[in-house]
Amino acid sequence: MPFGLGRRKEAPPPAEAGSTSADPRDRAPRPVRFHGLTEEWRLTGSMTITGRLLDTLNKREAISLADVSWAPLDGSRPFEPAPGIQAVDPYDLIVVIAGPESAASLGNDERTAHRIHKIAFDVALQAPPLRVVGTVQLHPGSEPDGLLERSSQMFVAVTRPSVWLEGVEVDIGTEADAALVNRYYLRGVEQVDLATGERHLRLPGTPLGGTTWRERT
Repeated sequence: MPFGLGRRKEAPPPAEAGSTSADPRDRAPRPVRFHGLTEEWRLTGSMTITGRLLDTLNKREAISLADVSWAPLDGSRPFEPAPGIQAVDPYDLIVVIAGPESAASLGNDERTAHRIHKIAFDVALQAPPLRVVGTVQLHPGSEPDGLLERSSQMFVAVTRPSVWLEGVEVDIGTEADAALVNRYYLRGVEQVDLATGERHLRLPGTPLGGTTWRERT
């Protein structure tokens, strides 16, 4: 299996309080679809998880897979069965696509509680050779650039995602709720307009008064 041969693994730092708590209703193992992107390959198959897929990845443990197929990342060849691949190391995954079945079964009130204290940022994450555009939810006082810093959370969820390879959009399916991006691969973060995937254009002219955000920084 051509992933992570000889790669030195880092010991996971202590988990942040409450960061990986799973809903009790999701503690029973259940099968979900797996769709992961590495530096050279796309992998599809199935896996068994409890709780959220994001929490499973953030445990940094090898993931058992079944019914695996793979294809080159650039789409130059179709998917082929890969029966020899029975597990994958999260350190080898740049992006994992999360569908509706991979989220914890939270009620409406619980979903609101999870989001109420977070702020949405539309961003482009550079994780060579991929570029992921979408929305991240961060705690007040946090900035998107903070995703480049060391954290106990190995993967970050990007909702409303699109994934790009050398300017060409990668097909991640129609039911992708989020792209879970491996922060170890991040090399750049910028705030963008989701409609274009590019930085917001600076309007011509000069400010009419007051203090601009550029002056505050």
